[in-house]
Amino acid sequence: MRDTDLLAEALDRLQREFSALPCYTPEIPGESRMADVLGEAARRLGDNFPYFHPLYAGQMLKPPHPVARAAYALAMSLNPNNHALDGGRASSRMEIEAVREIAALFGWSEFLGHLTSGGTFANLEALWVAGQMAPGKSIVASEQAHYTHSRISAVLKLPFVSVGTDARGRMDTTELEKAVAAGNVGTVVATLGTTAVGAVDPLAEILELRRKYGFRIHVDAAYGGYFRLASNLASDTQRAFDQIGSADSLVVDPHKHGLQPYGCGCVLFRDPAMGRWYRHDSPYTYFTSSELHLGEISLECSRAGASAVALWTTQRLLPLVTGGEFARGLEKGRKAALVLDNIVASDPRFVSGPAPELDIVVWAVRGSTVAESSERAQEVFERAAQGGLHLALAHLPARLFPDGNWSTEASGDNPTGTVTCLRSVLMKPEHLAWAEQIGERLRQAV
Repeated sequence: MRDTDLLAEALDRLQREFSALPCYTPEIPGESRMADVLGEAARRLGDNFPYFHPLYAGQMLKPPHPVARAAYALAMSLNPNNHALDGGRASSRMEIEAVREIAALFGWSEFLGHLTSGGTFANLEALWVAGQMAPGKSIVASEQAHYTHSRISAVLKLPFVSVGTDARGRMDTTELEKAVAAGNVGTVVATLGTTAVGAVDPLAEILELRRKYGFRIHVDAAYGGYFRLASNLASDTQRAFDQIGSADSLVVDPHKHGLQPYGCGCVLFRDPAMGRWYRHDSPYTYFTSSELHLGEISLECSRAGASAVALWTTQRLLPLVTGGEFARGLEKGRKAALVLDNIVASDPRFVSGPAPELDIVVWAVRGSTVAESSERAQEVFERAAQGGLHLALAHLPARLFPDGNWSTEASGDNPTGTVTCLRSVLMKPEHLAWAEQIGERLRQAV
């Protein structure tokens, strides 16, 4: 059944919920021209990459589930605002229930959390609380952590320290210990699924350093968090996900692997007492109920209740359980990445990057120098797109590609020590069935 059919039936049901109201005719400005304008919008939207298709294997763009699209549109007929119960009574309760299920995924039954407009704002809230807990102390993240952490630290006027990574793009805990031993570190950001290479920081070792030096740990699992359900991870990657419940706070983005429309992020704190940092008074907002208003534990004010309705509906259909349909979809993406990585490794024209930990594959194109390799990667990227295969480009440290046999040190010719490489995110379950064809089109592009 198409999501439009689902929506039509659900809208009829919703209208019956308000059947006791007297009838009225809404004023709709421009009603006679809506079809024409909407048709023009559809034509304009055709100027996009085919994000929904398996041959789009570039950035982190995963189509929402049909039931999520239908539920979002259903809620938009009311347009609830999940800031206060006045504006989103039902959708606020659905948000609380949906967030509780996400928290349970990481082993938390007592926690504080809510949805946000995306991972950036979710991380902002986590680091804002970190700054309240340790005013003026540094935020530490790896050089492969998302750039938003340094930006957020600047916004919060907190010092930011970047530490190096190992040959797999994971945080180097030896460098981390040097940073925390020097003192003045309030929070360490452990990334479970970096957005460039999909690396998973060694959380167990970071937890050991916390016991020794006493800092907070925030886990940025915006991209990788749902892989907590996957059963086909490598043992060291699985070990990190098994420890995620010991973090002080964490972020996961339902609009990445959670099959949701943009924007839908989620921030969670292990200690519910963190709510004390959010306390504020509003002379007009929180008066209809003594129940929790989500605006009382959020930095954002207006938030789309439709996001909560879509998430709640999707999780009712596809529960967050090991071995379930949702988990099997993640496992297919992981397996597709391994297939593509093997294809790349078997072709002497390519240089393999770090072995995939989740569903991201990175590789370079062989060349005698970093500059030549980078130029060839750009050419392959463009030729692949001409052949219908859409990849992504990334600028990564050349040392992540040791088989390239290049100088990995920064120099006048390569002041950043980086190489432009190809990157693929195989996050659709269908990518597993298409992995061989993706590999064939890639070979043709070379």
